[in-house]
Amino acid sequence: MESDVYACFPQWANYSCAFRFIFEKGFEVNYLTPPPITKRTLEIGSKISPDYVCAPFKYCMGCYIEALEAGANCLMQIFGACRLNYYGELAEQILRDMGYKFNFFNMANIDFKSPKSILENFKVINPNASLVKIGMALPVTIKIVKTLDKFEDFIRHNVGFEINDGEFDKVYKEFLEKLNKINNKKELKRLNKEYWKKLHQIPINKPDKTIKVGLVGDYYTVQEPFSNYFMEKELAKFGMEIYREMNLTNTIIHSKFKKSLKTGKKYAKHNLGATGNYTVAEAIKFAKAGASGIIQVKSFGCMPEIDTMPILQNVSKDYNIPVLHFSFDSQTSETGVKTRLEAFYDMIEARKHK
Repeated sequence: MESDVYACFPQWANYSCAFRFIFEKGFEVNYLTPPPITKRTLEIGSKISPDYVCAPFKYCMGCYIEALEAGANCLMQIFGACRLNYYGELAEQILRDMGYKFNFFNMANIDFKSPKSILENFKVINPNASLVKIGMALPVTIKIVKTLDKFEDFIRHNVGFEINDGEFDKVYKEFLEKLNKINNKKELKRLNKEYWKKLHQIPINKPDKTIKVGLVGDYYTVQEPFSNYFMEKELAKFGMEIYREMNLTNTIIHSKFKKSLKTGKKYAKHNLGATGNYTVAEAIKFAKAGASGIIQVKSFGCMPEIDTMPILQNVSKDYNIPVLHFSFDSQTSETGVKTRLEAFYDMIEARKHK
């Protein structure tokens, strides 16, 4: 690709495949896939971040540093309905004070009702950016996101029952590698069909009645596996069927955030901010669907999610369903998390037999 721009978005689940497509095919710049998150990522981010800022900010800062070290020269930040809306400006200033040189694309600065504002901000990424080309790449990007979320939902529901350990991971990793190289809608459709079939061919031993657990929580921590110590995989080891509604398809593409205000009105009459109302609505949905337990996954200090905790206790009481709360930060013990998950499973098993 003939461009000297190497754009990068902080690591977030497996959505890099979608980001790569929109930036390379739409903005016509190179996309630098961020290195996988490690303990070093969090250590770097924590070192240069304010002490009491939420963990997602620290992860993003660590990702920015590692991306800049890898050659990125254009960084991006999404907008949000909480402190996240201000994090782009803060992150940019911290990195510039450290002496890094880069362009910064902050979506919080865009007035999405104004084509002029959209184009002006897009030119931060590429001065020659074309809304037409971006518009042509957008439908495929949306389809990639939907495909990722559909595949991961299927895996989440079945990985705990695979006969050969690691087979789902192996097939999905192979799929992601190929997905990262597609060039058009036709290639995506062919790949989707091929690997959807492969996932269904993986042998499983799934009982008619399973222990179903619903995960709710803040936008980043519940979706980025490293930030919650790969909780979904840990739960799958107990033979649990895992459900999580929080993903880009449901929240952004299908705009279920607005619907959640109505769903949880009995428990939260007002907007709690950020993912608060969506967390309540998801918990109610899982409880009504017969889930055996609900786990709230949040960042330490996330005010909207803290506000939902007493509300979730009311949901727990009304639907007779246990709710377990987790707060994650740079000091959270992985061993402690695993111990609490094991105890949660034992409690659900005891309730089932009783």
